[in-house]
Amino acid sequence: MIADLRSDTLTKPSKKMLNAMMNAEVGDDVFGEDPSINQLQKMMAEIFGLEDALFVPSGTMANQIAIKVHTQPGDEVICDKLSHIYNYEGGGIAFNSGASVKLLDGRKGRFTAENLENAILDDQTYLANSSLVVIENTVNKGGGSIWDIEEIKRIRKVCNKNKLGLHLDGARLFNALVETGEKPIEYGQMFDSISICLSKGLGTPVGSVLIGSKEFIKKSLRVRKVFGGGMRQAGYLAAAGIYALNNNIQLLKNDHERSRLIGKMLKKMEVVTKILPIETNIIIFHLNPDMVSPASFLEKLEGKMVLAFPFGVDSVRFVTHLDFNDEHLNHLEEVLETIRF
Repeated sequence: MIADLRSDTLTKPSKKMLNAMMNAEVGDDVFGEDPSINQLQKMMAEIFGLEDALFVPSGTMANQIAIKVHTQPGDEVICDKLSHIYNYEGGGIAFNSGASVKLLDGRKGRFTAENLENAILDDQTYLANSSLVVIENTVNKGGGSIWDIEEIKRIRKVCNKNKLGLHLDGARLFNALVETGEKPIEYGQMFDSISICLSKGLGTPVGSVLIGSKEFIKKSLRVRKVFGGGMRQAGYLAAAGIYALNNNIQLLKNDHERSRLIGKMLKKMEVVTKILPIETNIIIFHLNPDMVSPASFLEKLEGKMVLAFPFGVDSVRFVTHLDFNDEHLNHLEEVLETIRF
């Protein structure tokens, strides 16, 4: 048995999800004729109280389409220095949109409305045009940290005042919502566009959804085509998303509870010097460099059939998910209690 904590992208479809996929009604989505994709898009738009949605292959594509639609070459995108769009999307902001980036130094990936207001550039011809703000909820590099919705509301006011677009990288938004009890429609009211990943904690094999106004999605559809994201009978994949939305959202709470239990295990380890506050399904912890490096730590774990991910000079990341169950948790506990450095 392997306890794989490298990422929540490692989940595989359950038998029930596979059954839903195999029984999906499909058509050609480029012609707008795939009923399963159309159903998923309508479903997501309604959940967030927005007009329309677009199914795309990945979260990165969803974010990059949004940035492309919201900006013009030479514009500036404002985000936190820990943001996924800056760190993990291959320099796509520059490559795809010809935009520059203003990085804010927030707390665990979350900046304030005041931080934002101080960062907006003056309207001068020799400066980039600040045009888009992007936040990530939950924040991967922040240890799955959750944004305060009241701060987002204040950020929305700053965006309105300065005529800035506001995009949500909501790859793990449902992880936040099951913890806070907030409603998706509250987020739909605050953002000009939202991306939701279906292939992380929700457990589908492929896909994300981009949500916004009809005009925004119409423009996004053209950009998706340019990016090579036009799919044909992809309703088999959309059916997995429909199943996940109907059945897997509340299961995220189990991932969070197991994360907290892992945090308690790690606190007992002399080699662990610091653990970021555990809010959802991501655990980031620091190691004593005088005792062990992340590479050596992970090598020891792998020898005991536990996989994880290095996350900095002295840190490691664990991510719980649908395919990490109590049996895996018990195995991990045994390994952490007996391993020596």
